[in-house]
Amino acid sequence: MRNRTESPPPHGAGLPLRPEQRPPVHAETSGGTPADLDDGVLAVRAAEGDEDAFAVLVRRHSSRLIALALHLLGNRADAEDAVQDAFLSAWRRLPEFRHGASFGTWMYRIVTNRCLNTMRRRPRPLPLDSVPEPAAADAHSSPPRVAESDAAAAALERALRELQPDLRACWVLRELHGLHYDEIAHVVGGSEQAVRGRLFRARRALMEAMRPWR
Repeated sequence: MRNRTESPPPHGAGLPLRPEQRPPVHAETSGGTPADLDDGVLAVRAAEGDEDAFAVLVRRHSSRLIALALHLLGNRADAEDAVQDAFLSAWRRLPEFRHGASFGTWMYRIVTNRCLNTMRRRPRPLPLDSVPEPAAADAHSSPPRVAESDAAAAALERALRELQPDLRACWVLRELHGLHYDEIAHVVGGSEQAVRGRLFRARRALMEAMRPWR
């Protein structure tokens, strides 16, 4: 097995993957191609140094992981950087991956930790009371409904940025990515009870911030 701490990452780990960068997918002696195999088999093969297997995992999970990072960081470039760093880390740490575990959940954990580190280094955003209230309608004109909806979405994003990183991560994983409490606990590191507590605090803060829009 090659030493992942010294070897370069597989050519399939760059994000986003351009067609000319994608590695060839070779037929397997057991039948089918790497794209037909489940994550567990691919992870085992990747841990043994199979770069094609890892490239399939990258392509299979990149979109969801970038969406997660984008929800947490709010910036496309930062999100892609976080996911690329996470895949590089995963490639080096594949021997630690437990056979039978969920590769997707494992990657969610690595990406979330990368994003949390980035969020904690950022300066504090504007306080919630700086979120503008919706414009009041008058008898002669009112803002179009779509504009009001866009403004409400912007206010929600601002309120999310104001949340503590741990609270935001739990809320995003639950409300936007549909993870169960036990999965979130595994991703963020903690108990289900702690996750429920963070979600309660996050929802309460967001409801308070969005009160002018109800």
